Amino acid sequence: MPSISDKRLTFRALHEEGFFIIPNVWDAGSAVRLTKLGFKALASTSAGAAWAAGKDDGGLSRDEVLEHLKLLVDATDLPINADFENGFADDPAGVAANVAMAIETGIAGISIEDWSGSEIYAADLACERIAAARAAIDAIDPNVMLIGRSENFRAPDMTVADSIARAVAYAEAGADCLFVPFILDQGAVAELVAAVAPKPVNVVIHDYDASIQAFAALGVRRCSVGGSLANRAWAAVDEAAHRLRQFDS
Repeated sequence: MPSISDKRLTFRALHEEGFFIIPNVWDAGSAVRLTKLGFKALASTSAGAAWAAGKDDGGLSRDEVLEHLKLLVDATDLPINADFENGFADDPAGVAANVAMAIETGIAGISIEDWSGSEIYAADLACERIAAARAAIDAIDPNVMLIGRSENFRAPDMTVADSIARAVAYAEAGADCLFVPFILDQGAVAELVAAVAPKPVNVVIHDYDASIQAFAALGVRRCSVGGSLANRAWAAVDEAAHRLRQFDS
């Protein structure tokens, strides 16, 4: 069984060249099943974890998420990338403290986003939060990957250029990998990849088709699936349950 240190080194090496898919899992069972399918790394999903707990996306507390991350880490030999939402704090010091707690669960990577839950953080504050997360990581294990995530889709007036500028700023603040969820146009993705190079880019996919190969050809290092795999699983349960319900008198 690989050590936590081994997992972190493996995860970092995956980002250095080539391309890989990092599916998002929501419980120990999904982590085990996808491990057996041969994926190289797994990520958590805030939405999927919340749904599995009977809550809405964003409904889990910091401590519940920390417990969930430990569950995933213990369930698989693969590296786990944590969807850590906004770090469960607005101020940089709070982000740093919470990131330190997350690292202790054994994760290999952690994503910090610039959405407070009600608004996008001002650019300066967003960068300070990334820098604080970086400092917390470096104080414990610099091999843990920091993913800077910009929730551009939550700000209707934010342009692609603005989103890419934020990604560049987050890279400069210490993010190892950049993620702007709804930059999906191939031209825009190519711009993002070039702007933050040589740091890797993550693209989220919802369609499991040849577009994945197109992203890889553009230089994207990894594709995650967000809550879409969990959503498909629950949709299958709903469909089967509706069929079953018709026989329930």
